[in-house]
Amino acid sequence: MIKAAIVGYGNIGHFVLDALKVAADFEIAGIVRRSVENIPEELKPYKVTTSLADLDADVAILCTPTRKVEEYAKEALALGMNTVDSFDIHTSIVDLRRSLDAAAKEHGRVSVISAGWDPGSDSVVRTLLQACAPKGITYTNFGPGMSMGHTVAVKAIEGVKAALSMTIPLGTGIHRRMVYVELCEGYKLADVAAAIKADPYFASDETLVFEVPSVDEVKDMGHGVNMVRKGVSGTTQNQRFEFNMSINNPALTAQMLVCVARASMKQQPGAYTMIEIPVIDLLEGDREELIRHLV
Repeated sequence: MIKAAIVGYGNIGHFVLDALKVAADFEIAGIVRRSVENIPEELKPYKVTTSLADLDADVAILCTPTRKVEEYAKEALALGMNTVDSFDIHTSIVDLRRSLDAAAKEHGRVSVISAGWDPGSDSVVRTLLQACAPKGITYTNFGPGMSMGHTVAVKAIEGVKAALSMTIPLGTGIHRRMVYVELCEGYKLADVAAAIKADPYFASDETLVFEVPSVDEVKDMGHGVNMVRKGVSGTTQNQRFEFNMSINNPALTAQMLVCVARASMKQQPGAYTMIEIPVIDLLEGDREELIRHLV
C-alpha cells in the first residue's frame, strides 16, 4: 500500500481524496490544512494536521497554489516523501524541474511536477502527436471553461474578494481570458483589472475583467481541450491528428495526481515531468496483464 498525504484541501484536494478512496493500492496518511478547526465531515475519519511533519507518508500530493509548490515540495522531500504537483506556469516548468531535481536527489526521493491535465496528460498527448508527425505544428485550444490556476492568481490580487477566470478558445492556440470578480469594499474595478492584466498568468492573452455581485452565480468547473496537429510523417505531407475532451477540471487534475503518485514509487531519485515517465507506470495492476489488455 502507498501511503499518501494530501497537502491542501481546496477544489483539487477534495477530488484527490475521492480518487484515493477508490484506489486499491493507496491508503490515506492524512490531510494538511491551514487550520484544524471546523473540519469537514468527510475528513473526520482521517488525521488532519497543519504540518506535513506530523504524517507518515510515502508521497505528498500537493494541492496548493502553483506559486507555493516549490516551497511545499522541498519540505516534503526533506521529510523523505516523494512529491507530485500540478504546477501550471508553463514558462517556469524547466526551472522548477532543475530546482526540485537537486532537492529530490539530495534526499533520495522522487518529485513529479506539472502533473495535472495541462501541463500533464495533454503533454503526453502532444508528445505522441509529435512522434507521429515530427515536422508540423500542434495547436492546443483550451475551454471554454474555468482555469483553476488563473482563478487562484486573481484571488491573490489585492482588492479581490472572490474570482472566476474563464478561458475562451479563439482558435490556433489563441485564447481570451474572461475574469469575473467580486471586489472588496473601497476598491475600484479599473485598478484591480490593471493588476490582473499585469500578472504573468494573463499578460500574454487578451483579458477582460468584469465585476459581478456573486461569482458563485457564474461559476462552472467544466473545461476541455481541442488539440490538433498537422504535419509530416517521414516524407508524407498533410498528416492530421485531433484530440478532444470535455471534463470537470479539478476532478481530472486530481485523478492524474493520484496516478502520478503511484508512478513516482517506480522511478529513480530525481525530478520528472509526465512525458518522462512510462505511461504504464500510471496504472495499478500486474504489468503483463496490463500489456495483454492494452497493447
